Amino acid sequence: MNGKSKWKANFRIVFFLLLLFPKIKLKFDMNDLVDETGNAGATCTNNTNGAKLLYKSQTRFMFHSHVKIKLPAFYPDNLFDSLFAVAENFDKNYNTFSKNSFLDKINKNSGSFTDVDTQTVDLLQSVIALCNNFDGEYDITVMPLLRALGFFESEISPHRSNRRMQNSLEQSKKLVDFRRIEIRGNFVKTGKQQEIVSGSFLKGYAVDKVIAQMRAAGISDGMVNAGGSTLFALANQQHKNWQIIVNHPATNKNLFNLNIKNQCFSTSAQNIIFVENGNRKFGHIINPKTGLPSENQQVGIISNDCLTGDVFSTALMNFTGKTFLKKIKLLRQNFDIEGFMLDNDDKLFFSDGFKNYFC
Repeated sequence: MNGKSKWKANFRIVFFLLLLFPKIKLKFDMNDLVDETGNAGATCTNNTNGAKLLYKSQTRFMFHSHVKIKLPAFYPDNLFDSLFAVAENFDKNYNTFSKNSFLDKINKNSGSFTDVDTQTVDLLQSVIALCNNFDGEYDITVMPLLRALGFFESEISPHRSNRRMQNSLEQSKKLVDFRRIEIRGNFVKTGKQQEIVSGSFLKGYAVDKVIAQMRAAGISDGMVNAGGSTLFALANQQHKNWQIIVNHPATNKNLFNLNIKNQCFSTSAQNIIFVENGNRKFGHIINPKTGLPSENQQVGIISNDCLTGDVFSTALMNFTGKTFLKKIKLLRQNFDIEGFMLDNDDKLFFSDGFKNYFC
C-alpha cells in the first residue's frame, strides 16, 4: 500500500469512529501533520516511511514556555485536559518562580526547615542524585549567581563596573552548594540565603510524569514538546520513530537529523535567555565553579527519561569539548545516554554512539 492509500485508509478509520462515537470532537491542523518547531533549534517530525498518520495537538503556556502535546487523532479532546493538568500542577506547585509553591517557600525560609509534600521530597531527592554525578559543574542552588549577573533586575545600569560584578559573584559563589540541602521526612532546609532554581530540572521531571500518564492511558504513539528543549517521543509498530531536526542555535542552519523512539531529546543552549551588561552578554547557564556563564553554544542529550536528559544537558554545557567526551563516557557506565556538544568555535563533539541516531 503506498503512502496515499495509507492516508486514505487512516481517514476512513477516523470517519468510521466518528459515526460510532458522534460526541468525539476532532480538530486537525494540516500543518501539524508535517512538523513541529521548537524554540531551541530542535524540530520533531513524523517518520512513518511515507504513511501520513493523523494527529491533533494542543499547546499551552507553562514553565515560561510553550508546551505542546500531540496525539493520534482518534483520542478525545478531553484527554488533553487531564495530561496538561499533570504539567500545570508542577508548574504551579513546584516551580521556584511560582508564588507560594513548595520550592518558593523553601527559598523564602532558607536556613530553616519547611514542611513540604512527598512529591517535593521525591523531586529534590531525584535531582540531587543526578547532581552527585558531577564535581561542582552542576548545582541547583545557583540562583544567587543569576541574581549577581543581573537576570532578575528590571534594568542593569550601564555604569555597573566589572569589579563590582566580580565582587558580587565571589560573594554569591559562597552560597552555591546543593549539599547543604537537608531532607528530614517531609521537611526540607537549605543553607541560610541559599536559593534553589528549578529551571534546569522541573520541566523534565514534569514531562516524565505526563508521559507516564499517557502510557497509563494506553497511548503508545505521541509526543510532548516542552519549549523545544525537552522532547519525548512515544513510538509503536505503526509509527516506529520520530525525526528530530537539530539546527544551529544562532544561525538556524541544519546541523543533523535524528531518529528517536520512546526516548527524550534534551537541549541546552545559551541563546535562549541572556542579559547584557555594557558590551558583554551573559547566558543563563551558569558554571557554579567560576560563577560565569558557559561559553559553549549547545549540548543535546538522548536519554530514556527527561529529567536525566535535562540535567545532563545543562551540566555538560560547563565542560570543554575534550572533557565533555571524557565525562559522557563515564556517565554512560551508569546511564543509557548519548550526546553532542557545539562549542563556541562551532566545533561539534559526539559521544561514541550518537551518530547511530542520524537519519
